Amino acid sequence: MPQLLIPLGVLLFIIVVFGMRIVNQYEKGIIMRLGKYSHTAEPGLSIIIPYIDSMIKVDMREQVINVEPQKVITKDNVSVVVDAVIYCKVFDPVKAKFEVQDFDYAATTLAQTNLRNLIGDKMLDETLVARDAINTNLREALDQATDSWGVNITRVEVQKIDPPQEITEAMNLQMKAEREKRASILQSEGFARSSILQAEGEKTSAILKAEGQAQARILGAQAEAESVRKVADAANETFDSRAQMLKKLEVLEKVLMTNTKYIVPAGSDLVNVLGVDHGETMVIPKKAATPLKHHVAAEQTI
Repeated sequence: MPQLLIPLGVLLFIIVVFGMRIVNQYEKGIIMRLGKYSHTAEPGLSIIIPYIDSMIKVDMREQVINVEPQKVITKDNVSVVVDAVIYCKVFDPVKAKFEVQDFDYAATTLAQTNLRNLIGDKMLDETLVARDAINTNLREALDQATDSWGVNITRVEVQKIDPPQEITEAMNLQMKAEREKRASILQSEGFARSSILQAEGEKTSAILKAEGQAQARILGAQAEAESVRKVADAANETFDSRAQMLKKLEVLEKVLMTNTKYIVPAGSDLVNVLGVDHGETMVIPKKAATPLKHHVAAEQTI
């Protein structure tokens, strides 16, 4: 027995040493036993039987596959050069290894075929502006085909769609003409807008000027009326006093011209009109032949 244990120990040591396999975190290992799938090894250390088992490591990270540029004819018979990028990720390592021989080649060929179909159904102008739609349709077509291969298509991006040089030059000229047309339209609209604003400004200015002139005239008329009223009031006051004085002078003039004696009541206003008082004239009282009620007769010699 001790003699058998030593060879068994050596054999076990050889199996362990030569059967050690390390699976990285981003990988999974497919264990093949005598050419047949046995099980899947998770990341970490795995032990297989040398010369009986074998391991195939599958990268589970998202991968990028470049689709080589190819010529595609659009619906309006324009030849364009198209390429794309495919982003994919393995979700079933067993199917990815056993269901398809070369996934990269298969995915590239499938993408090229679908690109020809998608772009061939569109006009050139539609193709240039419909990249998002092309990307979505291409991703759905590839994902449907690769689902049975254990691979998920996460994203597809069409990198470029290049028409022939003469088409590019014609498009550049068209775009230049379109830009110049838009610039001319914008310039004309700006000039028209400026003219309208200027006319509106002049109209507003004229209205404000007319309103200012009317207001000034109203204020001037009011001031002039007030001035005339004040002059009239002053003239009325002055005219009353001077008119009385003038009347006195006229009466006095008549009295002096005739040198006649007048008999007037002493309390009469005529004495004041004539300017007769006891200090400057001689007033001779005289009794009347017939008594008068409430009157005193006075004789004044002038």
